[in-house]
Amino acid sequence: MSPRPHRLMFVCTANICRSPMAEGLARAEAARRGLPVEIRSGGILGLLDKPAAANAVRACREHGVDLSSHRSRGVTAADVAWADAVLVMELRHQRELHLRFPELDGRVVLLGTFGGRQEVDDPVGGWIWRFRRCRTLIIRSIEKFYDFLDPGGRAN
Repeated sequence: MSPRPHRLMFVCTANICRSPMAEGLARAEAARRGLPVEIRSGGILGLLDKPAAANAVRACREHGVDLSSHRSRGVTAADVAWADAVLVMELRHQRELHLRFPELDGRVVLLGTFGGRQEVDDPVGGWIWRFRRCRTLIIRSIEKFYDFLDPGGRAN
């Protein structure tokens, strides 16, 4: 019997830039590694049914990840109950989630800390280079996070 996949929830502000980028890029990296994961994303604002930002779609497409079908959603109590780890982009996301969902305990972590930064800056409204820089940090952070989840590279 194989173990249950790791359940990851990526959270940003509106779920139109960073968290959908992280969701798509994390799926791709998990598939490349053969790592069993289930992934969701959401935003603390609760913005519903908006597409990912055009430059987020473009930056991910350049890396072979398609965000064209993404639609924004908020973070729910069901997401929190489901997730093994909630990876946030900013300290304020971490604080907000702890206020809303005290039961999260130590399951909320700053994604950027795995990539050598504390926070993943919001590229919303910026030029494509800001989204590419964001993508690079997200990829580096996800790779290091997956190394932490599966230190031997065994993906069992």
